[in-house]
Amino acid sequence: MENKKQPSPFEKEILYADKQLQKTQESMEAMKQNIRNGDIEGAYSSALYFADAAEKLTLTARQLPAYTGNPQAQYLCERIAADNIPVRIGFTEEKWFSVVIPALLPKKQKGSVNYIRDFLYAAMSEFIRGKQPVRYTDCVLIFRHIYKRDRPEWQYRDHDNIEVNMVADIIALYTLFDDSPFHCSHWQFSLQYII
Repeated sequence: MENKKQPSPFEKEILYADKQLQKTQESMEAMKQNIRNGDIEGAYSSALYFADAAEKLTLTARQLPAYTGNPQAQYLCERIAADNIPVRIGFTEEKWFSVVIPALLPKKQKGSVNYIRDFLYAAMSEFIRGKQPVRYTDCVLIFRHIYKRDRPEWQYRDHDNIEVNMVADIIALYTLFDDSPFHCSHWQFSLQYII
């Protein structure tokens, strides 16, 4: 009996990425067809499938270069993510340190939160480079979740989710001496606005 060669982990990920690419393309075509037919509900449903497939494809794409074993893969993927996710970092007029991530973070049950670490570490590292270190000893981390009022399908997210914890950990790493409850409090709120 002939032993069939098992695909490598890299080959398995390529196959998975190819399937996700096909699903993404199929949902895009369905969305366009629904729009042509004037079927807004169908287009909405297809758009959700497209968003889900595209998110899974993106998460897989970010991991593929590392499977080659190239030692620069992780760093370069972090740079790509940082260049394409417009994080704003700076100080307010009141001299408060501010980080704005202008994108809805996916629900914690979907995929990995590693993508947050990748782009936010890179953005924070770039911002801090060449500047005087920022180290707060007593502080409050304020998380303001902003939702568009005209997009009710963007469901409010729980404040105790893993993505918020990941963001807090990264900000603490670069700006705090200690993020224990004795030195750092968290405050969160959600609001809607109209464009």
